[in-house]
Amino acid sequence: MSPSPGLKGSSHYLYNDSVATQWLPGVETMEYNQELPESQSEPSLTEDSFRLHMVTWNVATRAPPDDVTPLLHLNSRRRPDLYVIGLQEVYSRPARFVSDMIYGDNWSTQFTSALKELQCELLSSIRMQGLLLLFFSKLEHIPFIRDIEATYTRTGLCGFWGNKGGVSVRLSFYGHTLCFLNCHLAAHMDYVAKRVDEFKYIVKRQTFNCKKAPKITDHRFVFWFGDLNFRIHDISRHDVSTNIKDKNYQELWRHDQLIMMMKKEKLRQEKNKCRKKFLKDFEEGSLDFQPSYKFDCNTDNYDTSIKMRKPAWTDRILWRIRPKVPTHDEQDGNCPCPEDEKIAQFQEEEKYPVKVTQEFYTSIMEYNISDHKPVVSIFTLEMKKMC
Repeated sequence: MSPSPGLKGSSHYLYNDSVATQWLPGVETMEYNQELPESQSEPSLTEDSFRLHMVTWNVATRAPPDDVTPLLHLNSRRRPDLYVIGLQEVYSRPARFVSDMIYGDNWSTQFTSALKELQCELLSSIRMQGLLLLFFSKLEHIPFIRDIEATYTRTGLCGFWGNKGGVSVRLSFYGHTLCFLNCHLAAHMDYVAKRVDEFKYIVKRQTFNCKKAPKITDHRFVFWFGDLNFRIHDISRHDVSTNIKDKNYQELWRHDQLIMMMKKEKLRQEKNKCRKKFLKDFEEGSLDFQPSYKFDCNTDNYDTSIKMRKPAWTDRILWRIRPKVPTHDEQDGNCPCPEDEKIAQFQEEEKYPVKVTQEFYTSIMEYNISDHKPVVSIFTLEMKKMC
């Protein structure tokens, strides 16, 4: 695959390029307005705990809805500290793309306006054709957010076209490194291996001007999300539909391509400990919600076209905490670790432990403008402040 360069904070108004804008101002499905049941009551946050709200949505070139309250849980009693929104297939015909670069796109404007009322500011955004990634923070955290950087990687047409690929934003949050990677991977049932290859290519290709975390996998926290396009394999559409109707989602997990590939990689890595791990270290919550694809637009009906595509969890949100440095006894002699870097990493892990808890993960069925439903996840990040 031909390489595509990374864009870092530049402003090239090119149709097949990206624009990154970074600035710091002066300083189970439920209705969005319902409270969580007691069995799912949210833990009280300490001063070292932060709430992260993430959204992924393939918007199928449609204009934004008038109300984004369900997406952002604006009626929630406890407001997130950070919002990260990843969109795919934002309308990007040449004339519109140029207009968006000059005046701003409708989606960014809609989210920025809604979150302004919550004292949240847009700190970074990056656009690669239809891929859009937005990072918002509460005002009180802005002095402790540093080293913001955005980049992109194309994978469409052998790396020359940006209709597929990944855009990312990385930063330091109270001294801890975070990276958010929004991907739109290859479509179609039979391209599962290609999707994994594209993800590996993106992870390898993207680099940052940060000595502490020059690559995606060097970050303490990584969130990988977007329209990953993994399908439900080896089961008939009738059986998929029946299991969805009966809410028997566990039966479908066994046929989910991403889950299958993660298990496959784990088995291979157990046989060869030096084999590079790309999927195994990522975690995902239970898929206890309706698959988010594919719907007839403006309806809640799964695809009734002549293609009759099977429903699938194409839209996903996963996370990764950087694996701990192995002790001397745990290290494999065939896989030596650079001592200086590993000692510093080990000391950081001991002094500043971190934890991720997923509080919420679901598709939002209220929206029907696209053939995808948006998927939302809420996390609690526990981290001792380093600054």
